[in-house]
Amino acid sequence: MFRLFVALNLLFINLYACKGGIDSCKLKVIDSESIVKQTLQIPLQNNQRLIFSTTAPNAKILKHDPYLSLYLVEDKKGFKYPFKLNMNIPSGVFCVDNKSVIEGKIIKRQVGLNSFAIFSKQISSPSLLLNSCCALEGIVTDRGIIQREYIERFLKVKKVTYGDFGIRVKSVNSAVVVISSNPFLKENSFKKGDIIVELDGKRVKESARFMRDVLFSEIGSLHTLKIKRANELLTISAKTQNRVGGGYLSDTFLEFLGISFDKNLFITKIEKKAERHGLKLGDQLLQVNKKDVKREGDILEIVDNQNKSTQLLFEREHFQFFVKVN
Repeated sequence: MFRLFVALNLLFINLYACKGGIDSCKLKVIDSESIVKQTLQIPLQNNQRLIFSTTAPNAKILKHDPYLSLYLVEDKKGFKYPFKLNMNIPSGVFCVDNKSVIEGKIIKRQVGLNSFAIFSKQISSPSLLLNSCCALEGIVTDRGIIQREYIERFLKVKKVTYGDFGIRVKSVNSAVVVISSNPFLKENSFKKGDIIVELDGKRVKESARFMRDVLFSEIGSLHTLKIKRANELLTISAKTQNRVGGGYLSDTFLEFLGISFDKNLFITKIEKKAERHGLKLGDQLLQVNKKDVKREGDILEIVDNQNKSTQLLFEREHFQFFVKVN
């Protein structure tokens, strides 16, 4: 009898979700077991599940995005009524978990890999962002909302890569401003403070769309940009490089040299090209160019491609030492 009840409710969910309201979607979330502890395990078509987890799931992994901690895995059991991505303009957005439904809206869009979207109300994580037809608008993580466009691309591409012009930007008074420029990227023409005016002939109006265009561009592709520097309008070119940090990976530009950090700036990875600096796993970064740093963002604010070299102060077992990189 109970199984019949569940089956009838699922039929209602999928045939009449838009009419039945968002509460029917909560039942779908619960029955599909889309939220398990601190992970999301969202059933999709073709017997697959979209996983959000900071650790590798115990399943056959088909694809992995280390930047956004996303996995696509095989689901042999399947789920009869999988979730779909919303391909239309949303008619209401709801944050849904196993206990509650909260209606609201996205008040700040996702800007690249380092600044996730923000909801208008306080919400729990992990949870699903759905429209009234149970279509997926995004997923709610401990860092904010990963929006549908990033999930859609993850599901489409064969191998996960992101493009990089060697800059990080933010919107300031309706302008897209370069807040950090990679000093270790050859032929990087951008400077901190540049205003991005056009990308490939199209007006650049906000940082979320601009960063998405950069991240989703093909590695090795060439682009023309118009920038405003001081009172001068310049035309420069940029070649899309492979992004090596961001999101749930460290992002300090030092990754470009083969050095990665945890959130407390202890070294977690040293690639071969960085071994010449004599660094070891566990060394902690204290200063960049004689300025104290405590988080990734501090480093991005200090490094500048106008400097020929960057001086780093590390500590190892209470012993401090300098390393110069370029």
